[in-house]
Amino acid sequence: MSDQAEPGFVRVRLDLSYDGKDFSGWAKQTSRRTVQGEIEDALRTVTRSAVTYDLTVAGRTDAGVHARGQVAHVDLPEAVWAEHEEKLLRRLAGRLPLDVRIWRAAPAPPGFNARFSALWRRYAYRVGDRPGGVDPLTRGHVLWHDRPLDLDAMNEAAALMVGEHDFAAYCKKREGATTIRTLQKLSWVRDPESGVLTATVQADAFCHNMVRALIGAALFVGDGRRPASWPAEVLAAKVRDPGVHVVRPHGLTLEEVAYPADDLLAARAQEARNVRTLPGAGCC
Repeated sequence: MSDQAEPGFVRVRLDLSYDGKDFSGWAKQTSRRTVQGEIEDALRTVTRSAVTYDLTVAGRTDAGVHARGQVAHVDLPEAVWAEHEEKLLRRLAGRLPLDVRIWRAAPAPPGFNARFSALWRRYAYRVGDRPGGVDPLTRGHVLWHDRPLDLDAMNEAAALMVGEHDFAAYCKKREGATTIRTLQKLSWVRDPESGVLTATVQADAFCHNMVRALIGAALFVGDGRRPASWPAEVLAAKVRDPGVHVVRPHGLTLEEVAYPADDLLAARAQEARNVRTLPGAGCC
């Protein structure tokens, strides 16, 4: 996966959003509807191309997960970009289904890679704990928890999780992939009017199921089934704990992806590819 477009191509950054309800995640599949598949099909159609131009995304979201601030890139032939640049957004809006929108399409600066150049990804997870349930108008984006939640206890637990750790206890392990991540922010707020609690979860990167597992642990603290120290104890064990529940995906939204200044993009991409170890960890 190169950090530069091949000669004769233009790397185009796409900023987009989608409602994940009816998608089987981001990554294209042969027999399922996905965000990547819909966008690549639309690009091929509106540019009248015989080939499919593959997208690279900042964060591959799971089935049912939403995105407000997703970022991707695609390398288009210079002639295709020159012909369609001015009208591309409007043509895509007419071709794409209503549950995915591209808001911006522009040439990316040198060294830009939507995945590896990212400094961090910020997610929000929304939970309602009112006895009567969740507002029907927001039910597709808010999880209902049927026990009252203690905001202070959840934030006490969250503070113990921030920093660089091996999040193996909260990740679905993938062969050859590290589970070391830097969790930069984890905090909860409650909206005084709706009563909805929103978690802000920000990290340099996330491993599979990490956000939803962190939320699941927090909810057990919030409803009193576990002490505030429990999520950090699970983290320190570095093995999957059957007591950690991976919550449903519909409460989760990718809100923002951040990138460094243009002259630091290539260096950040190289850094992100390095194999990570924790300070003091042995090499073998």
